[in-house]
Amino acid sequence: MHPTSSATDRTYHFTKDAILSRRYAGGELISEGDIAADVGVSRTPVREALLRLQAEGLVRLYPKRGALVVPVSQQEVDDVIETRRLVEGFTAERAAAAPAERRRELVARLDALLERMAELVPTDRRGVVLADREFHRTIVSAAGNEILTALYESLRDRQLRMMEEGSRTVERMRRNIEDHGVIRAAIESGDGERARAAVHAHIDAAAELLGARR
Repeated sequence: MHPTSSATDRTYHFTKDAILSRRYAGGELISEGDIAADVGVSRTPVREALLRLQAEGLVRLYPKRGALVVPVSQQEVDDVIETRRLVEGFTAERAAAAPAERRRELVARLDALLERMAELVPTDRRGVVLADREFHRTIVSAAGNEILTALYESLRDRQLRMMEEGSRTVERMRRNIEDHGVIRAAIESGDGERARAAVHAHIDAAAELLGARR
């Protein structure tokens, strides 16, 4: 890999993680120099990384001033929830309609993720969040549509910075696992309508937590 490409990737991932974890807060103006110093690179890969993040809607560039971390708006919250319902409801229904052998393979992967979440709940909240995301991603990717899978990843990135750290209580995480079990059971049974409804109910709970209007 070209050294500049490698530096750009490192800078991109560092800055994106800082935004999603809210080390860089919404509304904060960050300078190319500060990012370059934090990552240990020149300003060229920083500019390239920020252009990628601007394309994803996470920052807005201001020449000679830096990059503004785009604050989370009510519209964004509403749009993310609505789009998750569309993408994940559709893909869960399609997963439930798959041949029995494919459903068995999918359910086995989901069971492993549910076990991991249950084990991590008392001690590792970040691990639970990652396993939760992978659970949903596994269902979305089972639809075989790479565009929908990429869209799902973008939606979860956006949702990550909407969540207050305190909202991830043990009770809330265990409730999510129960919801996941309902989705998993619907897929195993081959009931597409039930799978879609279970996903919608699960996302609606997240919508309430985030204060979405639809």
